[in-house]
Amino acid sequence: MSWDTGLTGQHLEIAASTASRVRVMAGPGTGKSFAMKRRIARLIEEGGVNPKRILAVTFTRTAARDLERELLNMGVDGCENISAGTLHSFCFKLLMKNEVFGFLGRVPRGLITFNNKGVSGFEVEPLLADLQPLGNFGAKREMTRRIRAFEGDWARLQHEQPGWPVDPVDQQFHILLTAWLRFHKGMLVGELVPETLRYLRNNPASPALQQYDHIVVDEYQDLNRAEQELIDVVASGKNLSIVGDVDQSIYRFRYAHPEGITDFSNRHQEVEDHELDECRRCRELIVTVSDNVILGNYPPGSGHRLIPMQPQPGLATVRAVQWPTLNDEADGIATFIHHLITQRGFAAGDILVLSPRRLIANEIKQRLATPVFGITAHSFYNDKLLEPDEAQVAMTKLQLLIDPKERAALRYWLGIGSPSWRRGQYATLRDYCEHNGHAPAEVLAQVAAGQLALTGVNQLAIRYQDLQAEMGRLNQLSVADLFGDLFSAGSAWSDPIRDLVTGKIDDVQDAVGLLDLLRTEITQPEMPAEGDFVRIMSLHKSKGLTSRVTIIVGCIHGLIPFVDNNLSPAEQPAHLQEQRRLFYVALTRAKEVLVVSSFASIPRAMSHKIGAVLQGGSPQYGNTIACQFLHDLGPQAPAAKLGANWAATGYQ
Repeated sequence: MSWDTGLTGQHLEIAASTASRVRVMAGPGTGKSFAMKRRIARLIEEGGVNPKRILAVTFTRTAARDLERELLNMGVDGCENISAGTLHSFCFKLLMKNEVFGFLGRVPRGLITFNNKGVSGFEVEPLLADLQPLGNFGAKREMTRRIRAFEGDWARLQHEQPGWPVDPVDQQFHILLTAWLRFHKGMLVGELVPETLRYLRNNPASPALQQYDHIVVDEYQDLNRAEQELIDVVASGKNLSIVGDVDQSIYRFRYAHPEGITDFSNRHQEVEDHELDECRRCRELIVTVSDNVILGNYPPGSGHRLIPMQPQPGLATVRAVQWPTLNDEADGIATFIHHLITQRGFAAGDILVLSPRRLIANEIKQRLATPVFGITAHSFYNDKLLEPDEAQVAMTKLQLLIDPKERAALRYWLGIGSPSWRRGQYATLRDYCEHNGHAPAEVLAQVAAGQLALTGVNQLAIRYQDLQAEMGRLNQLSVADLFGDLFSAGSAWSDPIRDLVTGKIDDVQDAVGLLDLLRTEITQPEMPAEGDFVRIMSLHKSKGLTSRVTIIVGCIHGLIPFVDNNLSPAEQPAHLQEQRRLFYVALTRAKEVLVVSSFASIPRAMSHKIGAVLQGGSPQYGNTIACQFLHDLGPQAPAAKLGANWAATGYQ
């Protein structure tokens, strides 16, 4: 297949452009990836560009592999030599190849963390505890925001220059955070971009700056200012093409702003612009209601953001339903999915369920798995698998079994069971280590053996002795028994992790392989585009996916839109706009059937866990209200129905 086979209109112009700076503003389902794939094919086939001189930056590893596979299917010679991957992957390879970590005295051991109500957890939690009393850094939530700013190279806003914290408190935090990471021989994954940017800025003769002639960047709207600056440095004097959509910018918590892609022409000269607004994915009614929703972010009278393709392949189904309780919603949605598969000819892999909270998703997954339905469903909330303390302890033991002197894992172990993470005693230990050039494990071993008198660390010494006893026991186990011991079957926290590695654990040879497998599957999960199972995931995770049927559940105020009471009044409008963009992303995953579901009441105990906003009700149950964005679906959308009435009509 030639690069221009079947290409017309804007897609042909994008692929054929010879401009050095190209910006494609493309709505969901408009064929942006298709056009950029053909552009890369033209560079190789017609332009004679060496595939090794092309860098394709994607937002996920799955997208990178899809690009390579599609180019291979087109028969593009040498396309497997294109450098395609995420920006963080590019940074890691560059820093490793140029031995930058060694020069900087850093160890590329990423800390494992997750976000829990705006606070970084697991291995970052003791970090927060250690730093909190050292400056006016705010509570842990505010400190987490500072860490995000640190990972964004201190450019919180689009107009700010990455690289230098201006605020004195930020400067102090930067110094202390970097010192903590150096001492513990660890890194934050988000550090890779600032470190790479710093290296390339300071080393203009680096061969890395001459490695590529063409840089293509997908999902540009989700890059923060530091990531944009890194792309600019790599693409200086080269050809740069970017693709994105301001209406799908959903990573404000990483300091990505929709202004990034609109500001591109102010930072680059002679930008050739293209716009794609004809949705080829969704049937007309889905396009219409989605466009109605996103227009809520614009002044009245603004032009359409997304238009349907003509002619249409068929009619779409759009339904808004509400159930009395969360249990009713889980039962009702599971029954509807069973109906789609048994009565309407849909396959399990045609169905995508999006939930703002894992607890709601789990209720539906459990219903589908019952003998009544027997429908396989996979949940993709991997980042939440390490929330239980038991999972964190298991991963820590495994890490320390492999390397007993591993500092980040040891710091976590020493603090377990203490609200303060024993930061006072640990500060004494760290101070001694830094002044004498010893590792924490070595010092604690000497203290425990009575070979060193170091006052003020007695609790740490006890924790270290407990660790040694546990390591002695685990060292006697085979890999299979080790996995079974750390992640025992039949536990609510461990079974999802066991399911994650089913079929892969047999290939593991030792504890190192086991840790690598678990870290990869939990922290870098693959997002399959298809499979013979119902996919259940968060709205954020659905970015880039397509499904014949999309069901958005838990559409209640407080969850969609998420209500963040910690934001200032000045921040609330931008937050609401992003929540609207996130809902828009979810709506536009559907090709044929779109269902938006809510429930009218929820147990108060669960509402606290998931952040639902309640008004009135009983002592046990509180009342909810449906997502405010439902009204924005517009007059074309059918009125909301009671779930029972919808089911009684055969889901018409």
